[in-house]
Amino acid sequence: MTVHEVAQQGFGTEAETYERSRPSYPPEAVAWLVDALRITPDATVIDLAAGTGKLTRLLTPTGADVIAVEPVAGMRDALRAVLPEVPVVGGSAEAIPIARGTLDALTVAQAFHWFDAEAAFAEFARVLRPGGRVGIIWNARDRSVDWVDLLWSIMDGVEKRAPWRDHEQWRDAALGDRPGFGPMHDATFRHAQSLTPELVVDRFRGVSHVAVLSEGRRDAVLAEVRAVLTTHPDTQGRTELAIPYRLDAYWCERT
Repeated sequence: MTVHEVAQQGFGTEAETYERSRPSYPPEAVAWLVDALRITPDATVIDLAAGTGKLTRLLTPTGADVIAVEPVAGMRDALRAVLPEVPVVGGSAEAIPIARGTLDALTVAQAFHWFDAEAAFAEFARVLRPGGRVGIIWNARDRSVDWVDLLWSIMDGVEKRAPWRDHEQWRDAALGDRPGFGPMHDATFRHAQSLTPELVVDRFRGVSHVAVLSEGRRDAVLAEVRAVLTTHPDTQGRTELAIPYRLDAYWCERT
């Protein structure tokens, strides 16, 4: 199982920060995904690269047999603490620990940018039954909001390139050649995450590329984040901030 070193180290050390500061997914998007993937009580589903279970916990109410697969040990520990009733196993998109033709559905939330797209879809084809479906969802920050753009401009200068770090890059990979799968269907949803200013700082602290920085460099980045929050007219003096997101959702079927 090969995991990008930034993901392995960064998420391994900041799993608790990730859990408390990362956004969830809006109910209407989850309902769309559950319906599109035909997740019913008799379905077997893997939530792949499940992290701390942000999506996993929204799938369990369906009554389906949900298994969380996550490559980073620290994330698995955090997920087990939140969802002790859900099976949690190590594995990656390129090496899913389940037998051929076992799954009815497979979900990926906020993680496809770490995958080798070609190898991942080959593995999806292996583990899904014919007619099984893959669902991919992604929270993209709405950078048309000035203070949000200023904050993520700080990240633009920090992040090393993950395999498909940029939203357009990983989406193009996912929408590319997928032998064994039908056409990709999509939908878009809007929502916002309400956080205190300090949780906004944690939102950046929990980014893998920040977590792996030296202590001095990390402190400098977080100081830049605080500076935006304390000086921008739309955030200055506020005790609660709403970060706007566009959620892009996709699904395709194993043929």
